[in-house]
Amino acid sequence: MSKRALSAGRQLSRSAAAVLAASALAWLAGPPPLSAAAAPTESPGTLPPEAETGWVMRTLHRMTLEEKVGQLFTTRVYGETADTTDPASVQMNRSFLGVDNAAQAVARYHLGGFVYFAYAGNTNSPQQVAGLSNGIQQVAVAQPSGVPLLLSTDQEQGAVVRLGPPATQFPGNMALGAGRSVDDAGTAARITGQELRAVGINQDLAPVADVNVNPANPVIGVRSFGEDPSIAADMVAAQVTNYQAAGVAATVKHFPGHGDTAVDSHSGLPVIAHSRAELDRIDLPPFRAAIARGADAIMTAHIVVPALDPSGDPATLSHPILTGLLRQELGYDGVVVTDSLGMAGVRQKYGDARVPVLALRAGVDILVNPPVMQVAYDAVREAVRNGELTEQRIDESVTRILRLKWRRGVVAAPFVDPAAVSRTVGTPDHLAVAQAISDRTTTLLRTDAALPIPAGHRILVTGWDDPAAPTTTQALGAALGRHGVTPDVLSTGANPTAARIDAAVAAARQHDTTVVLTNRATGDAGQQRLVKAVAAARVPLVVIAVRDPYDVTMFPDVPAYLATYAFNGVAMDSLAGVLTGAIPPAGRLPVAIPDPGRPGAALFPFGAGLSTF
Repeated sequence: MSKRALSAGRQLSRSAAAVLAASALAWLAGPPPLSAAAAPTESPGTLPPEAETGWVMRTLHRMTLEEKVGQLFTTRVYGETADTTDPASVQMNRSFLGVDNAAQAVARYHLGGFVYFAYAGNTNSPQQVAGLSNGIQQVAVAQPSGVPLLLSTDQEQGAVVRLGPPATQFPGNMALGAGRSVDDAGTAARITGQELRAVGINQDLAPVADVNVNPANPVIGVRSFGEDPSIAADMVAAQVTNYQAAGVAATVKHFPGHGDTAVDSHSGLPVIAHSRAELDRIDLPPFRAAIARGADAIMTAHIVVPALDPSGDPATLSHPILTGLLRQELGYDGVVVTDSLGMAGVRQKYGDARVPVLALRAGVDILVNPPVMQVAYDAVREAVRNGELTEQRIDESVTRILRLKWRRGVVAAPFVDPAAVSRTVGTPDHLAVAQAISDRTTTLLRTDAALPIPAGHRILVTGWDDPAAPTTTQALGAALGRHGVTPDVLSTGANPTAARIDAAVAAARQHDTTVVLTNRATGDAGQQRLVKAVAAARVPLVVIAVRDPYDVTMFPDVPAYLATYAFNGVAMDSLAGVLTGAIPPAGRLPVAIPDPGRPGAALFPFGAGLSTF
């Protein structure tokens, strides 16, 4: 970021703080605003309960219906700044928001929040995110209601992150499940929360509470802590506590459990066939644990669960699931958030104008990412005017949302100091902790004489890589170099062609050991052919699954096999340490890997993992 932009960010924070101060006076007993430089790792808003109730009730009382309806919506927006004017962002914003930028969207719809995405240009650097957050909050507190926004993102860590380096990266939930340390899970959430809060993000759409019992699950997989409900429950609870202690609202997802499906709700409508007894035993324990820890928010799943609701409606639109089970039976009175309303799973049965109304009728509070904002906003407003939704029902959701904003310190301290971001985000201490946690997660499932790799061996690193940015094989190669082994690196991309496979086999014959990386090879014929071709060359071979550990079912006879559950930098550094013998392989499988030749049997059982070579 330029010096001019940094200066503008500081000035923005000062002027925004002044606006908030004026608003606070209007709220009478409302909280005094904190300065823009207030420590982002603290969770303000801990004034007496009567102050919270007073502010919430006064704010609600003076809001118009249009302002209340706006509070129910969180949407994406394109651009690096609140008032972006770059043509590409403006074009995208007009297509689904009908406005040019975030500032205009707040003014037009009285929005309750935004969700940041990397593809939307929202998370290019920590300083830029801080400036975007301050700009959005400045517009929000200058509105008649004066209510700041929930600014959220999906920083699950591992496979799903929106804020990349230099922000601290962790290996993700299934890796934490392999490490078995509840303390590590909590620490990862605490550091992630501190860094998000430092850039103005006050809600994380995490942790994932789904229990992944289906190896064919296309959408959860390593985003889950594993297949054991008790481990998942303990880790979810620890993360809820630590996110919220850092001043960031935890959003536990995807209720009532997306772990046993072979359909991706982004593109279809999954059906969960669990009985009520199975739901109680497998799917619901992590959500019960989150509720017991006071989770700020729970996100719904676009899944059909006949045992809970035989109507065929997805959970997001199901009154029996959201009100009957979540609210009444489980006693949850926090904020209920939808998964994206642009996903196919929630759009197949009803039109885009009906979905938000039905979601509110089911018990939802926050509607996320409607395909066309004006359609959704008008539909909810009209439903109140024609009596399908009462204003009292809207007030119930707005009260929960305002209460959350107060409790998580968004009202007292909506602004951050861009100049202070580097003192929290990606610090050496945070990076060291993340690496130490990652070092406890790599799982060795099968080994032979190829491991550990001796110094002086000629090593080839090949296999899967992102074709747009081939960095995983390079990252492993660099990490091996730091451990005294200098490999040759040959990326074969995401789905290798016959020519790339032939090149990899020819190169393997010129090396003492070949390391092949795979990523979801169960659904990728090219990766399967690559591993089998290298194995057929009868060269020393080590295969590593850098995402879902189930890849070995496609080539069950490989002589050496490891799982990292992640392909980011910390995971590759840990893997290099294990391959060279510098770090013990401490991880244990948090899922069972089925045996493709024996239905119902395990090739590697839950808890498998070799501690030595």
